[in-house]
Amino acid sequence: MTGTLVAKGLAGGYAHRTLFESLDLTVAPGDVIGVVGANGAGKSTLLNLLAGLGEPQAGTITLSPADAFVGALPQEHERVLGETIAGYIARRTGCAEATLELDAAASALGDGQPRADGIDPADTYSTALGRWLASGAADLDERLPIMLADLGLALGENLSAGSLMTALSGGQAARVGLAALLLSRFDIVLLDEPTNDLDLDGLERLEAFVTGLRGGVVLVSHDREFLARCVTRVLELDLAQGANRVFGGGYDSYLEERETARRHNRENYDEFAAKKADLVGRARTQREWSSQGVRNAIKKAPDNDKIRRKASVESSERQAQKVRQMESRIARLDEVEEPRKEWQLEFTIGSAPRSSAVVATLNNAEFRQGDFVLGPVSLQVNGGERIGITGPNGAGKSTLLRALLGRQQADAGSALIGASVAIGEIDQARALLVGARPLAASFEVLVPELSPAEVRTLLAKFGLKADHVNRPVDDLSPGERTRAGLALLQARGVNLLVLDEPTNHLDLAAIEQLEQALERYEGTLLLVTHDRRMLANVRTDRHWNVDAGRVLEV
Repeated sequence: MTGTLVAKGLAGGYAHRTLFESLDLTVAPGDVIGVVGANGAGKSTLLNLLAGLGEPQAGTITLSPADAFVGALPQEHERVLGETIAGYIARRTGCAEATLELDAAASALGDGQPRADGIDPADTYSTALGRWLASGAADLDERLPIMLADLGLALGENLSAGSLMTALSGGQAARVGLAALLLSRFDIVLLDEPTNDLDLDGLERLEAFVTGLRGGVVLVSHDREFLARCVTRVLELDLAQGANRVFGGGYDSYLEERETARRHNRENYDEFAAKKADLVGRARTQREWSSQGVRNAIKKAPDNDKIRRKASVESSERQAQKVRQMESRIARLDEVEEPRKEWQLEFTIGSAPRSSAVVATLNNAEFRQGDFVLGPVSLQVNGGERIGITGPNGAGKSTLLRALLGRQQADAGSALIGASVAIGEIDQARALLVGARPLAASFEVLVPELSPAEVRTLLAKFGLKADHVNRPVDDLSPGERTRAGLALLQARGVNLLVLDEPTNHLDLAAIEQLEQALERYEGTLLLVTHDRRMLANVRTDRHWNVDAGRVLEV
C-alpha cells in the first residue's frame, strides 16, 4: 500500500514563535521532496508535524488512506542505554510499535469484553494485524542478518543482533542506522539528515533506496550532490522573507529558479523604489514652489494691486493641485516590499605563526583500537599541505587523525608531532563544546583572552544570539554546536586545521561559506569528508584513502 499526505495552510514553530505559515504541500507516491532552508527555519519542526509528533499552530494534515504507514527517522541516531542492535532496528523501522499494538489488540480480543467506545475488538485486531504485516515485522528477524552482512557487519562471535548499540564504534553505528532505513517498509518516509555519517558506499545505497521507493519521501538534507541525484521537487523555507515555496524540478533546477526569482524581486523593488522616490521628489519641489509663490505674492504685491494678487494666488493654487496629483499618484503605486537581506555566515579562520616545516610524521607506526589495527603506516605531513582523507566507515580515519595529532600512543613504530603546531579542530562528534553549562560560559573557558561581551558578539556573528548563548550546550541543535565550533576556529590562532565531516548539520549557505573560508586559509589542512561537492570544491594537494587499516596515497 502507498499513501498520499496533504498539508493545507500549515503553520509551525515553538513557544510563541512561528517559523513558517500558510504552507501547502502534497506528497504523492513517487515524490521525493527535499526541504531546504537555513538552520532554525523549521525543517525538523515540519517533519515532526508531518509525522504526527506535534500539533501545528494552524492548518491541517490528512492521509489517504487514513491508515497509511508514515515513518520518521530523526536527525540524530540516538543510542538508548541497554538497547540491542535488533531492538534499535525494530524501533527505527516501526516494527516494535506495531508489535506492541498487535499484542494489545490480541489481548483485548481474548478478553472478550466490549470496549467502552463501542469499537469491535475484532476490528481493532484486524487493523493492528494489517499494520504489523505492513511494517515488515513478520520477517524482520530473517531479513536483519542478511542486511547487516550486506553492509559489512557480519554477525558472529564479536557481533550479534543482541550486541548493545552503545558498544559499537561510530562507523558500525552508522551502518546499523542505514540498515534500519533500508529494512523499513513505510508508505511515506520522512528523513532528517539521512546522509550524516555515511561513507560513499552508504550514500550510494541510500540514493538507490530513496529513488526506488514507490511511496512518497520528504527529506531534509544539506548534501548537495545527494539532493541533486534524488529529489523531484524542492520546498524552500525562507526564514529571512518569512515565506515558503515549492519549486518544481530537481535541486539544480531549484538553484537556477531561486536565483532568477531573487533577482526579479530585487529588480521589482528597485524599480518601485526609484519611481516612488522620483514622485516624492517632484511633489516636494511642487510644494516648495507653491509655498514660495504665496510668500512672494504677500511680500511683493501692493495692497491695492488686486489683479496681481489674484494671479499669484491662482498660480499657487495650480501648484497645490499639482502637489495633490503627485500625492495621488504615489498613493496609487502598488507597494513592493523590500526583500529582506538573508543572514549569512561570514568568517575567517584565525591564523597562527607558522609551525615547523614538518607538522607530523608516522614511521612504521601501528595503532590498536580494540580488535582494529591501523598500520603499519609511514607518512609525513608538511607545513602548508592540504590533504583530503576519504574511506569507508570503520576503516580507521578517526584513528589516523588521533595518531597525527599525538592523541593516541603508537603500539609499534613511532609518531611525532612538530613544534609550534596550533591545532584547530571540528571533530565528528562535536565533542569540544558539550555539557550542561551555558554556551557563553563554555566558550569563555576555551578563549579566556576574550571578554564576555566579545564572546557574545562573536557568537552572534555565527547566528548564535541571546536565546542560544544562555542555553546549556547539550540543548543546542547539532547545527548550532557546529557553528559554535566554527566561531572557535575564528577566535583562536590556527596553523593546523583538522575537519572531520564538517558539513554534517550545517545548512547549505554555511557550507558554501566554509568552502570560501578554506580557500583563503593558508595553513596546513586535514579534511575528512564524504561530501562529494566539498571534495570537488575545496583545493587539496594530496588525497589519502584509508581502508581496512591501511593508508594509500591516491
